[in-house]
Amino acid sequence: MAVNVKPLHDRVLVKPAESKETMKGGIIIPDTAKEKPQEGAVVAVGEGKIMEDGSRRPMAVKKGDTVIYSKYAGTEIKIDGAEYLLMREDDILGIVG
Repeated sequence: MAVNVKPLHDRVLVKPAESKETMKGGIIIPDTAKEKPQEGAVVAVGEGKIMEDGSRRPMAVKKGDTVIYSKYAGTEIKIDGAEYLLMREDDILGIVG
């Protein structure tokens, strides 16, 4: 499904990974006890941060990357019923891969 949101500057739109419902031991975790996932897929990226000299720093992540981000990073938004996070590139800790 295509998302028609274009992040500005150094912002990144991320689709969080689904949190696991069952632990290795077979214990089922209720929704209220689940931790927010800290991993997700990059859906869209901005053009890059504008530096003080007017140049634009290119983005280190690209659409399709799987990333790990800070626990409380970004702003939660809903698009067509699906939840996404809109965050700065600085909130991304690493690329999984």
